[in-house]
Amino acid sequence: MNDKNVGTVGRSFWIIGVVALIWNILGVLNFFMQMFTEDVSAFPEWWRAVVESRPMWATVAMAIAVFGGALGCILLLLRKSAAFYLFVVSLLGTIVTMTHAIGVGDPGPRQIIEAFVMSIVVAALLIWYSKRAEGKGWIR
Repeated sequence: MNDKNVGTVGRSFWIIGVVALIWNILGVLNFFMQMFTEDVSAFPEWWRAVVESRPMWATVAMAIAVFGGALGCILLLLRKSAAFYLFVVSLLGTIVTMTHAIGVGDPGPRQIIEAFVMSIVVAALLIWYSKRAEGKGWIR
């Protein structure tokens, strides 16, 4: 790698950053939707049980997860290495949120993969990607 390649980012960085931001914005919208009972009534029965029984600590963890992820994506797009730390906090919030959700309701295997595994995998991938981007000099 020569000096003029250090710090330059390709289209894939921006695409990944924007897609990740959209994912996390959808999480923020989901968080707000769950705060209003009329929106919760449209959820599947198993997810409604999760939302209606969610204790305050799990609600706070969800807020940390979704807002931390969205802010992390904004920092990633601004090419700031602090994105890594927000992604770590977001993953921790996701795990704490899921510890409540996994024991409530009666989700099937598909719902577990869609709602739980995907959220944890995406949060973990963002941690890895931000560290990789920092190592390549894309973020500082």
